[in-house]
Amino acid sequence: MPEKLPPPSKPTRDERLAAALRENLRRRKVQGRELDAADTLPKADESG
Repeated sequence: MPEKLPPPSKPTRDERLAAALRENLRRRKVQGRELDAADTLPKADESG
């Protein structure tokens, strides 16, 4: 008969906080890259 696995342990407060901080950092990096890309795109010529 297969052995029952113990239920997955609930992440501690510190683990949840660390995961949230990593996710926030990832989002901010993506946001920063998008802003940099928007700054480097050529602007539309409005003198037209």
